Amino acid sequence: MKKSLMLFVVVLIVAALMTGVVSAQDKFKIGYSCNNFNDTFQTFIEDYARTYAEENNIEYSYADAGEDILKQQDQIKAFITEGVDAVVVVAVDTSAADPIIEMTKEAGIPVVFVNRNPFSEIEEKDIPENAYYVGSESIDAGIFQAEYLVKLMGEEKPVGYAILMGLLSNEAAVARTEGNKKVLDEYKNYKLLAEKNGDWQRDQGMTIAENWITAYGDELNAILSNNDEMALGAVEAVEAANRKDIVVMGVDLIADAITAIKEGRLAASVLQDAKGQGEGAMKIAESILKGDEVEKVTWIPYVLVTPENLADFE
Repeated sequence: MKKSLMLFVVVLIVAALMTGVVSAQDKFKIGYSCNNFNDTFQTFIEDYARTYAEENNIEYSYADAGEDILKQQDQIKAFITEGVDAVVVVAVDTSAADPIIEMTKEAGIPVVFVNRNPFSEIEEKDIPENAYYVGSESIDAGIFQAEYLVKLMGEEKPVGYAILMGLLSNEAAVARTEGNKKVLDEYKNYKLLAEKNGDWQRDQGMTIAENWITAYGDELNAILSNNDEMALGAVEAVEAANRKDIVVMGVDLIADAITAIKEGRLAASVLQDAKGQGEGAMKIAESILKGDEVEKVTWIPYVLVTPENLADFE
């Protein structure tokens, strides 16, 4: 009787140990490839992704592609070699995402694109089987900026404006600019004076804005920027020229933008939800690995933030 009891206990212990081993093996491993951590907003998205991983027992690896397409592809290959179960990617070039989709498909793992949408030109039903997207509808940010500009400046008097664009290989830069034009082209008194790529960087935004102020003088009344970093650079140039009549707007609502709106230096920004994107991408990847059904595209809405509603976002 005692021997039978001891054998039963041993069986229970072995079963528990085996269950523990299986549980350890079931811990998911996810790789995160960022386009460029020099882009401040991207660091916020990645931070929320990392936090979600830490809070949900997900093994997490990350890499910075430095805006190099081939480097990013090599990083994805390295993740696959490491045995990740899924990858989350902020694409360096949204028009060149196919190699990443193909290599993850061959490895039998899902790829969740975040923030930069490589599928903006195709219908959702045509998105490859192993690929997903979490992010915002980029054109909306440009539309929100332009509509608010018309609200501030009115429809009657002439308004000259310029657009600070992000990298043109990024879907967001193209679509946000398109949103600006889609609205303002409807107003005959609004004139596009210039548009230029500032690589999402504050120093480039400042240099470009300085040149525009010199070139267009009083004809320049507004600068719409694809992101806050370039917008804040433009604000510095506007202030240095003592041009209180130039309206500047950005996108992302980073901390410096909140301060600038509060101080009356930046007219508005469009909130891009870093937590919704970073955490959302990890949740989608985790859900796929658990076998749950998920949407191919998860939209995270933009919100226009002005002095009137800023208190809701501080």
